[in-house]
Amino acid sequence: MDGARVLFKRGSSLLSRSSSRSQASFAGINTWKPCSGKYMLAPSIVKRYGHVYSADRGMMGTTVLCIRKDDAVVIIGDGQVTIGSEIIKPNVRKVRRIGENVIGGFAGATADAFTLFERLEAKLEEHPGQLTRAAVELAKAWRTDKFLRRLDAIMVVADSEISLTITGNGDVLEPHDGVVGIGSGGAYAAAAARALIDIPNMDAETIAYKAMKIAADCCIYTNHNFTIERISVSSTRSPEAESQAASISIPVSEGSPDSNNPA
Repeated sequence: MDGARVLFKRGSSLLSRSSSRSQASFAGINTWKPCSGKYMLAPSIVKRYGHVYSADRGMMGTTVLCIRKDDAVVIIGDGQVTIGSEIIKPNVRKVRRIGENVIGGFAGATADAFTLFERLEAKLEEHPGQLTRAAVELAKAWRTDKFLRRLDAIMVVADSEISLTITGNGDVLEPHDGVVGIGSGGAYAAAAARALIDIPNMDAETIAYKAMKIAADCCIYTNHNFTIERISVSSTRSPEAESQAASISIPVSEGSPDSNNPA
């Protein structure tokens, strides 16, 4: 608290040196105080980091959660679209099926996400039944293609054998515990799901709804209008799927601290 007072006093002394507008430094970020007394970012900061600090950043937040437990995998998403500080629409569908055996959800710009879903569907037609390979091919194109790398979204997809997160940075990630959360409320939803996943008699769908309610209560960019998709899970992975999963994840040994089984 003392440090904060000193920093504020330091800023105040700087502001008092000029009657029109003065530059102050708070926590290493340059700010400007016009005559009106309202703080705003210095022009140099806005020019360089405007995409970070802008109040209107498109669809800022959402929550999508994927849970794999027992004989089912579900993906659930909320329906809120937020632009800046305004709720534009409360019932957007952010979860959909891709073909017959793949489900997916997105966080980010809607048009960009639909474009990526179409590309993923095309990759799945090239590599039928190989979600991991299709996701890797999409991530490679997303990162290197001049058009695709401008798309602003993050995706979570799942089939009967594997769940994956795909990003524009070239990441294709499989969760170690079957739980994935993306978007502004993704951390809340994933934490709640991990706390509930070991409770007996709670299936994946029940956990998903309860975790999403917790996330919606915590995240201002998430509402309680949920869309959910569900598919049945294979009892065992095919050798091909196991091989592809091993290429992107180190297997977790039984009884290790990171495994699902209690020590």
